[in-house]
Amino acid sequence: MNTIALLGMPNTGKSTLFNQLTGSHAQIGNWPGLTVDLMQAQLRIDGQTLQLVDLPGIYDLRGHSDDEAVVRRFLEATPVDLVLVVLNASQLDRQLRLALQVQQLQLPAVVVLNMADEARRFGVSIDSETLSRELGLPVVLMSAKYGRGLAAVQQAVRQRLQTSSSNDPRPEPEPAPVPVPVQQLEARLAAREAELEPAQAALLEAAVQLPAQWRDRWTRRLDAVLLHPLLGLPLFFAAMALIFQLIYAIGVPIQEGLGALLDAIGKQLIQPLLTPLPTFLQGFLLEGLWQGLGTVAAFLPVIALFFLAMGVVEDSGYLSRAAYLMDAFMERLGLDGRSFVLSLMGFGCNVPAILGTRVMRDRGLRLLSMLVIPFSLCSARLNVFLFMAAAFFPARQGALVIFGLYLMSFVAAVLTALVFKGRFPSSEPLVLELPPYRLPTLPQVLSRAWAEVKHFWFWSRRFIIFGVVAVWLLNNLPLGVEPASSLSLSGRLGTLLAPVLDPIGINPNLTVALLFGFIAKEIVLGGLAVIYGQADPVALGQAIAADVSWPQAVSFMLFTLLYTPCLSTVAVIRSESKQLGFTALSVGWSLLLAWLTSLVFFQGVRLLG
Repeated sequence: MNTIALLGMPNTGKSTLFNQLTGSHAQIGNWPGLTVDLMQAQLRIDGQTLQLVDLPGIYDLRGHSDDEAVVRRFLEATPVDLVLVVLNASQLDRQLRLALQVQQLQLPAVVVLNMADEARRFGVSIDSETLSRELGLPVVLMSAKYGRGLAAVQQAVRQRLQTSSSNDPRPEPEPAPVPVPVQQLEARLAAREAELEPAQAALLEAAVQLPAQWRDRWTRRLDAVLLHPLLGLPLFFAAMALIFQLIYAIGVPIQEGLGALLDAIGKQLIQPLLTPLPTFLQGFLLEGLWQGLGTVAAFLPVIALFFLAMGVVEDSGYLSRAAYLMDAFMERLGLDGRSFVLSLMGFGCNVPAILGTRVMRDRGLRLLSMLVIPFSLCSARLNVFLFMAAAFFPARQGALVIFGLYLMSFVAAVLTALVFKGRFPSSEPLVLELPPYRLPTLPQVLSRAWAEVKHFWFWSRRFIIFGVVAVWLLNNLPLGVEPASSLSLSGRLGTLLAPVLDPIGINPNLTVALLFGFIAKEIVLGGLAVIYGQADPVALGQAIAADVSWPQAVSFMLFTLLYTPCLSTVAVIRSESKQLGFTALSVGWSLLLAWLTSLVFFQGVRLLG
């Protein structure tokens, strides 16, 4: 099977092209010689199956960041049949360097000039035929966002692969695709480094016309307001608060309706089918598996709405502005604007956000960022908070509680950075490129939301199944005792931890859910459904509200927000930091901060009440 590598600078639409070519049927693949996994997928062109690998975004093949090292090691370990070099058509004066480096290595390649529509809007004129002739590589103009030019890219790939495999003479014979030893790669690039600047200037002179002044008045006008020194940050947080209000107002009724439907299916269809089975097995299948999985599944529409909203914020270019606005403040914490953006990415899932720290060259900055990112309120924790807020507060107050938890996650990150910045100092400057404002397309945003929801469900289902089954067994063993009583295994476990968790208002039932939440936060809701024997979110909320007070509920949410990240996050921290001691520090600090925060809140409310 031919292997095609997708190579490009960050923010060039490389991932969008990957999804357009493969239909988003991507999976994570482990590659020999690499310490990280890469996104890969198969695509078919003229009946031929090809393997497409999405490499990390890099600025220079000779760069010193971890992502640039990953690309070099990939080229060292993998026979590449074709390289798709993706460049931003409106920024060729800065990006042609990467295509020239690929040319210097004599790798079979096709240059894709993405965002061609944007380049025309800005007044950039490109003669693709001249550029292709001067560069010695096929050049294709396209707009991956709208799918324009996709057929031309596929045709260029087809022809290039046929040329590479043909024995016909060519004007400039190229070597067969073989791994390039990384030392040789660096040496070859270093030997011809001096040629890059004049070669790029010659290409621009021959094939590219840049405007004297960029024709992007809308971006300038919006930035005058959204990047205002005084108004910028308040406007950003006001926009985020509005997003949470909309998600809550639209998502909660949908979630309640889906939960009621799943509960009715369990009672009307599944329960009669299980009647012939032994009582213990009936309880296991209905109260354990179905109720636990059903409760988590009912929150998928809310997760979809969250990713839809965040997709709009990211694709519009506003997320980069948030990094710019926060950079000066983050610098005082020993971080930079990239740390803030990665923390926002952590709202979806902490794991890819931690993997994103590879773009930072300074090790101290990477480690400090890895300490603060796990406090981002990920989608799994959002499930728990949406449920608890709906159960204990009216709709308007519930949305404010959710927004308050997001603010609390930032407070925890700031406090962590202040405490540890002296231990992990850094001096790497931030180089940030602000893209123009773009109007996200509905298919693109929907596709991303669907991919995130699918990833959330399929990635977490193994943990959910394990968790709800384990919680049900703890509640119902040993045989002969009342389920979830003090004599059950869960009751004994809650009693054992009572001296630690009682002062913060966490009762034995909530304790069991928190313990399994360490494996994956997705288990917490499923565990609560099993513990209280309710699948319908409304009925489950009523059962919990009858068992705990609102201060206990908020204390539980605070602890869930801040305590030990899930097992996957811990594993990634260990892998990326390569230090067991640092991983233990991350886990221990989050536990301590969660306990102290919940203690201050719960005991403070009791004193004031």
